[in-house]
Amino acid sequence: MARLFTEIFAPAVLAAVMPVVIGAHAGAAGWGLLAALFCAAIPYAMILRGVRRGRLSDRHIGERSQRTGPLVFGLASVLAGLGLLVAGGAPRELIALIVASFAGGVVATGINHFWKSSIHAGVAAGSAVVLVLVFGPLLLTSAAVVAAVGWSRVRLEDHTVAQVVAGAAIGAVVAGVVFGLLR
Repeated sequence: MARLFTEIFAPAVLAAVMPVVIGAHAGAAGWGLLAALFCAAIPYAMILRGVRRGRLSDRHIGERSQRTGPLVFGLASVLAGLGLLVAGGAPRELIALIVASFAGGVVATGINHFWKSSIHAGVAAGSAVVLVLVFGPLLLTSAAVVAAVGWSRVRLEDHTVAQVVAGAAIGAVVAGVVFGLLR
């Protein structure tokens, strides 16, 4: 069950789904798909390439020392996608999501230099906050997913409880502040 939660709610999966959901909500699913390409598909393809070539330990990049390169590449990809969204006049709500994703990525990359916070928990918590801000308090139930992801990361011994709590707190605060201000 822990492996299932880790895979289903992995950062790459949420980074692919959230732009489509927010894009569709804003009446612009095509823009959401474009954002998903730059926020998830391109960065994840680079990670898979690194795993195949033996440069990365696994697709979740469990080794903290291996995370910086893929995180920086992912940020560059998100920034390129954001540039296209802004230049093309994508909906404000979608742009706010991508800026929040970028900001969360910057914080996670900075923290990664010193400590291994849970990016799984951060992306799950940030996604939950955005869903509540967009769709209302009924989506507070998505906090159960955040808890399940956190449990899975600890259960699989990929993170400590402190790393999961810190990741979730960072993801929730960054997403809440940035998305909340820009939408």
